[in-house]
Amino acid sequence: MSEGTAGSGRADRVQPAVFLERQSYRRRRLMDAARLLPLFGALLFAVPLLWPVAEPGSPPAAETVLMSDAMIYVFVAWTVLIAVIALFGLSTRLWTRNDSPHGQGRD
Repeated sequence: MSEGTAGSGRADRVQPAVFLERQSYRRRRLMDAARLLPLFGALLFAVPLLWPVAEPGSPPAAETVLMSDAMIYVFVAWTVLIAVIALFGLSTRLWTRNDSPHGQGRD
């Protein structure tokens, strides 16, 4: 008897369609990508750890990476991360302003 009432209750309810507006969907994906930036940065900074280094007392091999090249890589990766974070912040700010209830202007 309880099965009939539970079954009819499910049939009467209509599931609402899941629909996100395009702007809010893009903003959420941008925020998801921004949450992954620290991981991406850590991976970029860990790449020089995989490069071969010369053993102390042995002649430098052709496949070793110079310390100056490694430092240039680290500073370029740091600069790229700063630029990407600035772009993410600017994009988020612009999209949030457009999604506000007051429209384009600020109060």
